[in-house]
Amino acid sequence: MKKTEPDKTRDQVARTILEGGPATAAALAKKLAITPAGIRRHLDSLISEGVLTAKDPYQSNERGRGRPSKVFVMTDAGREKFEHSYDDLAVAALKFMASKNGEHLVNEFATSRAEDLIRKGDHIKTSSKSILEKTKALSKLLTKEGYSASTDKLGNGEEICQHHCPIAHVASEFPQLCEAETKAFSEILGTHVQRLATIAHGDGVCTTFIPNNISPHSTARVKEGAR
Repeated sequence: MKKTEPDKTRDQVARTILEGGPATAAALAKKLAITPAGIRRHLDSLISEGVLTAKDPYQSNERGRGRPSKVFVMTDAGREKFEHSYDDLAVAALKFMASKNGEHLVNEFATSRAEDLIRKGDHIKTSSKSILEKTKALSKLLTKEGYSASTDKLGNGEEICQHHCPIAHVASEFPQLCEAETKAFSEILGTHVQRLATIAHGDGVCTTFIPNNISPHSTARVKEGAR
C-alpha cells in the first residue's frame, strides 16, 4: 500500500532520530523544516505506536535557566521496525551456549568482535595523531559500522556518542559485548576510556569518555566521569 505524505514524514522523523540520536521537538522541526504543531503531531503518533518515547534530557553539571525540553528516543520496538536483524536468533544462540556451560564461549565471541574492530581501527592505533584526531577517526569508523557516532567536548577530554546500536538487544542480555567493545576503544586510542552510558542498559545513547591527557594521578578523576 502506498504511503501518504503524513506517513512518509512520520517515517522521516523516526529515521532522523534512529540515525542522529535523541532530539528535542524544536531540533527536529528545524532540521526537517516542519512546523512546531506538525512535528508534535508526528511525535505523538510515533509515541502512541511505540516507536518513540519521551525522556528527560541528559543532565550535566552545567545548569541553565528554565526547564529543559524533553528529548525523543527510539524504542527497541521502533528499531525493530526500521532495522532487519537477527537479534532474537543471536540471543537464543548465545543463551544456548551459556546454558551448556559455555559461558567462556560467549566471552570469546565478545572478544572476537572486539578484535575485529581493533583490526579495522589499526590505522588509527598506529597513527601519530593526537587523541582528539584519533577520537574523531574512531567515531567515523563506528559510523561506518552502523553506530551513527559523533564526538563532543566533555570536561578535560572528548566524548564519543553512539546514537544507534545494531546489537543493543543482544548486548542487553550479554553485557560482555559492551565491555569488550570498550576495551577495543581503549586499545585503538592507546589510552584509558570510560563508558558512561549504553543503549543496551536503557540509555538513549551510548557514551564513552576519552581524556585528553591521563596520568596515574588523574585516573581517579576520570572514573568519576570527568564532569
